[in-house]
Amino acid sequence: MLGHTIGEAYDQLAELAPRSPLRARGARPVIRMCHGAQPVPGVVEACASIAAGGRVRAIAFRLEQGKDLRWRCAAVEMGDECRPAATPR
Repeated sequence: MLGHTIGEAYDQLAELAPRSPLRARGARPVIRMCHGAQPVPGVVEACASIAAGGRVRAIAFRLEQGKDLRWRCAAVEMGDECRPAATPR
C-alpha cells in the first residue's frame, strides 16, 4: 500500500486494517452509494456507504494525482457502524 498512499493516509489505513471494519460475520461488503467531486484539478474527494450483514458504514477518501500522474490516497476516514432504518409497514 505504501506506493499508493501519501502523508497520513498510510497510517490511517494501517490503523483500520486489523479491525476489518467492513466485514460483518463473513458477509460480503456491498457498495450501496458512491459520490465523488473534483474540487481542483488533480484531486478527487469521494464518499461511499458500504453494507455488510445488515450493517452500514460510511467511508470518505481523498485521492491526489502526483507529478508522475499516478493517483495516491492522501486521506481516509471511516464512520461509525450503524444499522439501516427499519422499513415502515
